[in-house]
Amino acid sequence: MLMPKRVKYRKQHRGRMKGKALRGNKVSYGQFGLQTLEPHWITSNQIEAARIAINRYLRRGGKVWVKIFPDKPVTAKPAETRMGSGKGSPEYWVAVVKPGRVMFELAGVSEQIAREAFRLASHKLPVKTRFVYADYELSEEELAKFSEIQAEVVEQLEEEAEMAAEASEEFAEEVETEEDAPVEEIEEDETEA
Repeated sequence: MLMPKRVKYRKQHRGRMKGKALRGNKVSYGQFGLQTLEPHWITSNQIEAARIAINRYLRRGGKVWVKIFPDKPVTAKPAETRMGSGKGSPEYWVAVVKPGRVMFELAGVSEQIAREAFRLASHKLPVKTRFVYADYELSEEELAKFSEIQAEVVEQLEEEAEMAAEASEEFAEEVETEEDAPVEEIEEDETEA
């Protein structure tokens, strides 16, 4: 779960979310981005759930950047507590996002894969989102680096599949030998009796 290591003040006022995002509103690292269209507080759990959804779909391919960080504490008082007696203690952390803010970025995958990954991530978020492109073209070196990552991932997955197939074959052989062994013992017991 994302949260600051240490802060100057433990508690903050709620504040207001006016206007559009003037910073962080463009894709600056990757090729594709997920941009919010509404103002909202996004909790650290929601950010983590979206990140996991993207990574699960990519299966260790490409590169993901999380462009928002939950740095605002939200306080809460226990249930059935009377009014007053001071402000509650911090319960969780949120990132304040305004319309236009790019929350996640992706590189090293095709547009179709990026769209589907961001679609799955958007289901974990409490805001309307849209798919955006980078204003710039990635250099051939950067694309080659990402394609190398992709190739390594594909090779790893193939190796894992081969190892799993071998393990299942060995297991099947062991099971067959175990099934054969007790039958022979029973036959021997009958001959002895």
